[in-house]
Amino acid sequence: MRKNNRALDAIRSVKITPHYLDFADCSAYIEMGRNKIIAAATLEEKVPPFLKGSRQGWITAEYSMLPRSTGKRNVRERNFGRISGRSHEIQRMIGRSLRTAVELNLIGERTITIDCDVIQADGGTRTASITAGIIALALVMKKMMSDGILDSMPLKNLVGAVSVGMIDGIPHLDLDYKEDSNAEIDMNVVKTDTGKYIEIQATAEKKPITKKEFNVLLALADKGIEELIQIQKTILKKESLLFMAYG
Repeated sequence: MRKNNRALDAIRSVKITPHYLDFADCSAYIEMGRNKIIAAATLEEKVPPFLKGSRQGWITAEYSMLPRSTGKRNVRERNFGRISGRSHEIQRMIGRSLRTAVELNLIGERTITIDCDVIQADGGTRTASITAGIIALALVMKKMMSDGILDSMPLKNLVGAVSVGMIDGIPHLDLDYKEDSNAEIDMNVVKTDTGKYIEIQATAEKKPITKKEFNVLLALADKGIEELIQIQKTILKKESLLFMAYG
């Protein structure tokens, strides 16, 4: 058993609140264990230069952690004149994960940015950001349809993400910060509701990972992602946003 009597193959408690912000085009707030993250969607009538004239849209993401989201104050990245390599890697991962679920040609030449701001961090913030980000993305696309901007729904899949790891040779699902810091193997897995993988990040910290260990962790991640996608579906049903593709 782990903190709060959580089983090794259990995800942390999850609560996702849609429409969390008043002024964003759409938003979703996720609490996953002690993680607290806001995903806010912004629609703009423009695309990056490489997409001009393509009739294709773009989905991108930005990620940041507030100074007191952790035990010690983080210096704001703007003070360095650039974002950190870690933040850059994470926001690229979030953007890739969300784009994979969308038919970009149905958006037209528009950009949707999902800003993921971590209010409180306790391990797995990138995966929690993806899980909340897809809700914010679904909501803003529903709004675009209601406003007559879109004729059909571009979002074709839900996407869930979770971390897994080996600690003292034992597989754990959904690592908190302390667990992640002590893991000899850790993985982040992103997957669609149709069972297709978008991204797998696996790192061996103390010893090489075997194929058997990899498969055990992947199966554990599958279990966690299936549970997260069911939570997403419950929220979208309440929003009258459960499409045939999610059925």
